[in-house]
Amino acid sequence: MERMATDGLIPSARELARQILIHGPVSRAELGRTLGLSAASLSRLTKTLADAGFVVEADGPPDRSLGRPVRPLDVRLDLGIVVGAKLTGDAVTVVATDLRAHVLRQIERDLDDRSPGAVARVLRDVIEEISAGDRVLAVGIGLGGLIDAGGVVRRAAFLDWTDVPLRDLLGLGDDTRLVIENDVIALTRGVHWFGVARGLRDLAVVTIGMGVGYGLVLDDRVVVRPDSGVGLAGHLPLDPGGWKCEEGHVGCASAMLTIPGIVGEASHRLERDVEYAELLELAAGGDPVATAVVLASGSALGRMLALVANLTAVGDVVIAGDGVALYAAAQDHVAGALRADRRPLAGPVRIIADAAGFDEWARGAAASAIQSLVLGG
Repeated sequence: MERMATDGLIPSARELARQILIHGPVSRAELGRTLGLSAASLSRLTKTLADAGFVVEADGPPDRSLGRPVRPLDVRLDLGIVVGAKLTGDAVTVVATDLRAHVLRQIERDLDDRSPGAVARVLRDVIEEISAGDRVLAVGIGLGGLIDAGGVVRRAAFLDWTDVPLRDLLGLGDDTRLVIENDVIALTRGVHWFGVARGLRDLAVVTIGMGVGYGLVLDDRVVVRPDSGVGLAGHLPLDPGGWKCEEGHVGCASAMLTIPGIVGEASHRLERDVEYAELLELAAGGDPVATAVVLASGSALGRMLALVANLTAVGDVVIAGDGVALYAAAQDHVAGALRADRRPLAGPVRIIADAAGFDEWARGAAASAIQSLVLGG
């Protein structure tokens, strides 16, 4: 897996590459305005990217604003593939994408053995299989947990891992660009550059499913801190009259917004086991018990979104994850609780529901690898 020739690029060239990747095909005039570059500087940086094999002139109407007609710029999508993998406690989903995170191939494998060595072997085998002989530009792996800069998984509760040197166990070699990152941060990167929030400079991402996660983009950059991956949003208090989570917290995010928490409470009230999809169907059909649970969780989601918007001052919040169908099932209660917890003079909060599916997590891991290629690090 040979390195792509972007390692030595200066920061201004990397920023130009980022703009072309996200917005291309794009005219030189628009790039100059966005980045505040003179025609001479833009020409010099464009040549650097072209010499690196990253940028080409695209088909389309020529741009005549800078003198002689020139065609818009775009990235080369035939340089190779990027591999993204999402690890859960019982499976791995792997995708091969191009440099814009378009999924080309996808493979899923069950994890019968969660031990670090066994999982690393499955990952190596699937990465090799999905590569199918193509040049691999980078590999990204996302999992729920805390991962340090050296690729050591400090804690991953779903896998029951502590201090696992995943980078070393994978043994992909020094020539392979490998990014191992918290899955919510990776998903936020994908949503920001290539997904439903493409083009937004400030936004938050709230994920609900097996857990509750939170990502933030400010001034066009994903916010990452040493505690990203600790699960700080999981036990935020949302409803003093709600039910308890497994740790005994009343009405916290884990109790009110996770699939296990919601299904557990509904099963208790219905006096039978119920699955998440069935619960939402029962609520849609007017079952009073199911409706009460779903609407209470919807109100808690609205409070969570208000809390995020109030503390970050963003105007756009993306809801994603396996449990995102809760938003559609309780949309009025979500919106009502959000409004109730906002100040009258505060601006509106736009809620963007991302129901792209589970492979979006693996695509997010690929996006992390793509960002590493373009921005360095």
